[in-house]
Amino acid sequence: MMISAVEPPEAHGVPRDGVRMLVASPSGVKHAHFNDLAQFLRPGDLVVVNTSGTMPAAVDGEFTVHFSTWLDDGSWVVELRPEGTEGHVGQRVSLPEGYLELVEPYVPGRLWRARVSVDVPSLLARFGRPIKYSYVPQQWPLADYQTVFARESGSAEMPSAGRPFSPELVTSLVSAGVLIAPITLHTGVSSIEEGKPPLPERFHVPALTARLVSMTRAAGGRVIAVGTTVTRALESAPHGGQGWTDLVLGPSRPATVVNGLITGWHAPGASHLQLLQAVAGRELVDAAYEAAAREGYLWHEFGDSCLLLPA
Repeated sequence: MMISAVEPPEAHGVPRDGVRMLVASPSGVKHAHFNDLAQFLRPGDLVVVNTSGTMPAAVDGEFTVHFSTWLDDGSWVVELRPEGTEGHVGQRVSLPEGYLELVEPYVPGRLWRARVSVDVPSLLARFGRPIKYSYVPQQWPLADYQTVFARESGSAEMPSAGRPFSPELVTSLVSAGVLIAPITLHTGVSSIEEGKPPLPERFHVPALTARLVSMTRAAGGRVIAVGTTVTRALESAPHGGQGWTDLVLGPSRPATVVNGLITGWHAPGASHLQLLQAVAGRELVDAAYEAAAREGYLWHEFGDSCLLLPA
């Protein structure tokens, strides 16, 4: 049985890097803790991390508004909460300062493109809080939603696969000869309804990271993506680049760059699962989920971790 994590592990005395980690490979499934990660990697492996920081993207006004991502024309993709809140084209929604105007549906029935009368980063800095869902009953500070790699604020929700990393663990990996390189992908609100593909996301793969990926693969090392965000970015721009990606990884588009993945546990039916299968294959992913359910691993952003190492 999989159980939702209702609070950060630190709240019940477990350090970030002390969460459980299931390791799945063709040789079978092993149970460990995240601070054991170096034992399962080899000198010359490359771990790629996401440096996007989490925004305090929820603002309470006339409705609760989740700010998902900013678009090139200056407008924003937003979600009105609680779930089921309806809007209409031209509607003005009051904010603690200023207002937003709904321009057109972005995802009909859920997300809108909106123009905002005030500077959104300043609004979020003053009045925002991290987005949370009902399985987390208490509000936690923004610091609990940041990874140690966060450098540029831009994700509506935490790139949570990187949350269990600690400075001490990063040091142990580097000392063991494991390389670490950055990308940035700003993620929007959680995966939309079951069976729907992920939305386009803004990303940047530095040229140096792309060269390290190429060199690692040429030398026989493994490219380990920390999360689905990193996987999507690397597969979108294997030679480096930036912009928007609408790449959908799955059975018809397997991964060709990433050959290992660190991930959290996603609900069945989420588009993330197809991406995991694109890297590790359905058989290995199914085996991991079955073992995690038997052992009661914790789901969602404050939950346990999984390391997928296909052949």
